[in-house]
Amino acid sequence: MIDLIVDGSTAEVVLNNPRALNSLTEADLQELSQAYTEAAQRNVRSLLLRGEGKAFSAGRNIRGLNPADDDATDYLANKVTPVLKQMSTFPAPTFTAVHGVCLGVGLGLVIASDIAYVAEDATFGSPFANLGATLDSGGHALFVERLGAHRAMDLIVTGDMISGREAVDAGLFSRALPADELLDFAREKAARAAEGATLAFLASRTLVHDIRDQRLGLWESVDEENLAQGRLCSSADYAEGFAAFNDKRRPTFHGR
Repeated sequence: MIDLIVDGSTAEVVLNNPRALNSLTEADLQELSQAYTEAAQRNVRSLLLRGEGKAFSAGRNIRGLNPADDDATDYLANKVTPVLKQMSTFPAPTFTAVHGVCLGVGLGLVIASDIAYVAEDATFGSPFANLGATLDSGGHALFVERLGAHRAMDLIVTGDMISGREAVDAGLFSRALPADELLDFAREKAARAAEGATLAFLASRTLVHDIRDQRLGLWESVDEENLAQGRLCSSADYAEGFAAFNDKRRPTFHGR
C-alpha cells in the first residue's frame, strides 16, 4: 500500500505495509508510480519518500513466489526500472528518509532519489546469496562507484550488512542521524527545498547525473555549468535572487 500526502508545496510518499516490512509487489510499484505522477501534477516543489513501521523496505515481496514461474527479468526491467527512472526525473528535489532494513528494490528507491538521509542504525547490504540471487535495482553501480570493487564484492559474497552510519561514512548516502531525529530532520529539509529555486536545483541534478552517467570530465562539466547558468538567467527566481541580494532581504522563490 502506498500513501500520498500533499501539504501545500510538499509531498510525502509513504510505503505503508509495515507487516511485510514494506516489501513491494507489482501492484505496489504501480501505486508508487501513480503517487509520483499525482504529486507532479499537483506541482509540489519537494517530495519525501519514507516507510511506515520497523523498516524502510525489504525489497521485492517474494512471499509465496514460485521461482519456476518467475520472470525476474520482466519484473525488474518492466516493473521496477521504469519506476526508478520516473522517480529520478521527478520535477522537484526528492528526499528519502531511511530507517531499519533497506534492501534490493528498496535500495533502488533510495538510489533513484536526489538526497538520502538514513538512520544511524539502518541496515544495508546484499543478502541475496542466501537466495541464489544477485543484487539488483542499481545496487552494483552504487556499491562499486562509492566503495570500490573489492568492498562491493565483499558485501555481495559474505552477505554482511553495514549500518547507516557506516554507509554515510563510506560516501553511500547524504547524512546519518539518530533514528528518533530522522523524520523531523528530513521533513524540515524537504520543506526548505520547497521554498527554494526549483529550476536551479533541477539544473544541478542534470549536471550531477551527467557527471555520474556520462563520466563528464572537469572541463566538459564546466561547459555544461556555463550553459545551465545562462539558461537560468531568464528565470523569475534568478531575477528574484539577485533583487533580494541587492535589497538585503530574503528571496521569495516560486519555482519558475
